[in-house]
Amino acid sequence: MSPFQSKGQLEAEIAKGMTQFQREHLGRGPRDVRAWIIQNMILVRFRGVLTPAERKLARDSEGQQLVKRVRRHLLESSRSVLNEMIQSLAGIEIVSMHSDISTQTGERIVVFTLAEDLEVKFKR
Repeated sequence: MSPFQSKGQLEAEIAKGMTQFQREHLGRGPRDVRAWIIQNMILVRFRGVLTPAERKLARDSEGQQLVKRVRRHLLESSRSVLNEMIQSLAGIEIVSMHSDISTQTGERIVVFTLAEDLEVKFKR
């Protein structure tokens, strides 16, 4: 991370990296991605992540659970790639990653917890 980079610029770089990850590792990108740095967390919100087939599958509870399990597994299997990407952008070690996806809205939330408060790097 550049010492002259603003918080907003880093958030935009994280969103861009997460979009690229989605396209390269999951086959398609989301409609919209936003990232926020909140103390020792990075919150990423994806909109429009479900494929037409997943939306159709998610019409009943069994299909919803299947979509959630598959998406969770895909993300977990790429955890090291995500951790490396976020750590290289933010310059801080990743402690954990948490995620959930809504089969109703097609929105996914990913939260990275960090080893230290990232916001203090932007206070002058």
